[in-house]
Amino acid sequence: METILTLTIVLDAPPIGVLFALQKGSGNDFEPIQKQQSQGEPLHFEAVFKVKGDLSKESWPVLLGPFAQGPAAERFLYLDIGAIAGQIGSDWRRRLKVPLKGITWEQVEMKQLSCKVPGIGRDGGPNCGTVRDFEGWS
Repeated sequence: METILTLTIVLDAPPIGVLFALQKGSGNDFEPIQKQQSQGEPLHFEAVFKVKGDLSKESWPVLLGPFAQGPAAERFLYLDIGAIAGQIGSDWRRRLKVPLKGITWEQVEMKQLSCKVPGIGRDGGPNCGTVRDFEGWS
């Protein structure tokens, strides 16, 4: 039986006028999708994953699919920002790394989880790099 998990990422208070997108694919073969330009309100992105693993062996779930980045034990997804998201003429060329590590089998059984991440970084621009102070998935 195949298990599907839908994750919703809420980007809280991103900088106005900046384009954000969910990254589908990796390396040089990726596509920014669900493009949204910030007006100061939260942005919502949704990614669907297949889940692999063996609950009986007490292993962590492994998320698979075109949004999954990184090695199995350290999975994450990317939100592309500015020029990487396809915004022509943008001064911003960033990615925000949202951790998938720590999602439990109990959470997978819920079929849908969400997280909230800050849209503005410490430099006042779009948040980038690995999400700091990540409260996790619920």
